[in-house]
Amino acid sequence: MGGDLPDVPSGKTAPVFMVGALKDTWSGNLDRIQIVKGWIDKNGDRHEKVYDAAVSDGRTIDSDGRCRTPVGNTVDEANASYLNNVGDAELRAAWTDPDFDPKLPAVYYARVLEIPTPTWQAYDSMFFGITMPEEIPLSHQERAYTSPIWYTP
Repeated sequence: MGGDLPDVPSGKTAPVFMVGALKDTWSGNLDRIQIVKGWIDKNGDRHEKVYDAAVSDGRTIDSDGRCRTPVGNTVDEANASYLNNVGDAELRAAWTDPDFDPKLPAVYYARVLEIPTPTWQAYDSMFFGITMPEEIPLSHQERAYTSPIWYTP
């Protein structure tokens, strides 16, 4: 439930975060676990960067910390259904900030993405036999977030 990291002693490395997630029994498999980092640079400017810590289906994470291969999409929007044959039921990883600067304050939180699933609008469209306007999304990826972990030098 969040917390504060102590100042890093001289000569020590960046913090290591152990993350893990299990899929909800009644929902979609997992696509990925991400670490979202925010920090303030030496000029006082705020920044944010997203890193993929774990990805499903044997995909790989590039050297920049991102997986460029999307998880599959099995959503049948017309029938408001999907198959759980992509993604994984469980993801785990140990992640170290590759851009850690012990002199700069930072905040970290984990974000977990599911595979695409139908929206409630897709279910309503199917149930009531209506056509939704084009701008209404009929599938999406649910997300879960952790509380932040703060680093203050």
